[in-house]
Amino acid sequence: MTQQLKKQAAIAPRPTNSEPDHDPHEPSSYFGGWQVRFATTLAIACATQVSAAAGEAVPTATQVTHPVAFNEETKTRQNLLLVALGREPADLIIRGATVLDVFTSQWEPDQDIVVKSKRIAWVGPRGQWKGKATSSFEAKGLWAVPGFGESHKHIESTMLSPEYEAALVIPFGNTWTTEGSHEFSNVSGVHNVEFWETAGRRGSPLKIFTALGSATPPSAFEVGGGNYAYKEVADNMRASLSVQGLDEVMDWPALSEPTHPGYQRIWEDIQATRDNRGVIDGHGAGLRDLDRINAFAATGLTSDHETRVAEEAWGKLQHGLFLQLRDESIERAIPLFVQHGLKDWSNISLVTDDRNVADTLKQGTVNYHVQLAIKMGAPPEAAYEMVSLNPAKHAHMETLVGSLAPGRYADVVLLSSVKDVAIKYVFANGELAAQDGKYQLPIPAIDWPAWATHSVHIGRKLTAKDFEIRAPAGRKTVTAAVQAPLYTDPEQKSVTLPVVDGIVQRDISHDIIKVAIVDRYTGRGQLGKMFWTGLGPKTPDSAVASSVSHDLHNITVVGTSDEAMAIAVNRIAELQGGIVLVDRGKVTAEMRLEVGGLMTSRAIDTAAASMNDLYAKADSIEWIGSPGFPKNIIFAMITCSPFTWRLVVPYPGNPSGLVLLQTGKSLPTVW
Repeated sequence: MTQQLKKQAAIAPRPTNSEPDHDPHEPSSYFGGWQVRFATTLAIACATQVSAAAGEAVPTATQVTHPVAFNEETKTRQNLLLVALGREPADLIIRGATVLDVFTSQWEPDQDIVVKSKRIAWVGPRGQWKGKATSSFEAKGLWAVPGFGESHKHIESTMLSPEYEAALVIPFGNTWTTEGSHEFSNVSGVHNVEFWETAGRRGSPLKIFTALGSATPPSAFEVGGGNYAYKEVADNMRASLSVQGLDEVMDWPALSEPTHPGYQRIWEDIQATRDNRGVIDGHGAGLRDLDRINAFAATGLTSDHETRVAEEAWGKLQHGLFLQLRDESIERAIPLFVQHGLKDWSNISLVTDDRNVADTLKQGTVNYHVQLAIKMGAPPEAAYEMVSLNPAKHAHMETLVGSLAPGRYADVVLLSSVKDVAIKYVFANGELAAQDGKYQLPIPAIDWPAWATHSVHIGRKLTAKDFEIRAPAGRKTVTAAVQAPLYTDPEQKSVTLPVVDGIVQRDISHDIIKVAIVDRYTGRGQLGKMFWTGLGPKTPDSAVASSVSHDLHNITVVGTSDEAMAIAVNRIAELQGGIVLVDRGKVTAEMRLEVGGLMTSRAIDTAAASMNDLYAKADSIEWIGSPGFPKNIIFAMITCSPFTWRLVVPYPGNPSGLVLLQTGKSLPTVW
């Protein structure tokens, strides 16, 4: 014992006969009386000695064998610890708000939120934090909830690149997103994660957690700009902590049939994700019977955003699936959940999934969904948890987002009304990012590289002749396969069509026009073409084409003349992506989508104006079915479950491109 320790120990009083060394009624107590004081004195003395020897080497029994440098996350946490203890100053205190504690589903009045370096360091009653802050923000009279997050969204559907997406959604309370990335990974699988991380590295406050596209490509019968199997998924997950797992596994035929040509790849994706402790999200459209719900959950798929019927949602919830409810699902499912007396809402979230910039400006994002959920009977606290803690825990990102708790990003939504989701202020990464619906932060200028801005490679200029469908020699009429949007019939329907000069003709009077899928990845100028109904123009010499065409995003075009179809597709090639409207032989409106052929790197108002102009000009055209621009053109050729016959770009062994997704069986388009 050193001289200093001896001196400290000598001060410790010894027991007397009148002072037992422990409580006789506590026989199990090891330390009591003078032993406690002696041990305490020793501890103080040791602490004093270490403090006095600051800067000197301290003898230890063990050492770190292979010390590593602390990374930025560890340094951030070390600093937050000191701020929480009041030893280091904070950047900001948000004072006096009524805070939703999402862990207890209770509102805590008059709370301070202490912020340092984008993160929350301390939360508690006003005035009790012991440190000092550079600035403060008075929030008395307001309600504080965590920044909203979507557990399933395709940012590409907004049609804005990520830096502008932030400016669009943060005023609505969204501060983080799980990006279902198969849209962009089908454009450039190699650069997919890099693309989604770029805006954040340039200072955008929107956190984007990438879910790797299992649908890369969407089926075994398509070729695009990416191909994810075990190696690609595993490498991406190991390379970046922003990758949360695997996006919606939606090729049910490939998943459930060992003989299906897509079986090996999709199960490799799942295995790679599980091997790296990632989240495996699902897509259970049409899987409503008990056997398939059980089978879906048994594969390890953890979620579903495709419930259409309330009872289906309840059944999937009962079988352990994390529900991601969209607009119509909220209206149908939540009243049933309330009726059933649901007590635990933690396996439910609210999502938009796909919503373009113009519609987002009108409707909002999940702020609208929270309001709708409350209206449908969900407890307000649960409704807010459905866009905060619940999706964060599902994503395994709850130490970063999803709550107003220490260590999380300082994403704070301040409300003037809980029930109405009336957003007054939004803090993102500790900065005031939005006020009264207006974005307050600069948008980083990003010069996107060629792999993002030059993704349309048709290889040649198309002509009307490319869209002709020739009849077998000598025929006056033919039997023609006819597709329609969201086709689920197990049999391919057909009609009889006339032939003129060897060319099969449309029957516009009976709403039979033409559709084509144009390869925009290989530069070979290939296309699949067939007859079509249910969506598209009826006006002569008119067409609409889009390079947003779920989920592979080749170019889809529907039209009343081959000339109009060629004009529309060639214009998309010139724009390097977009949506083009041709009315009576002339381009009358277009939405330029130069980033991946899916998004634009333009101001929100400019992009929304282009979309609204497209809607307005479409009113001059007569349409099959409902009037107005056919928004579902972007889903016209989707190849996921539960759809059946689909037109794809022709491939070896299938010269027409018409394929039954469940089996790979092919058919000619005319016979």
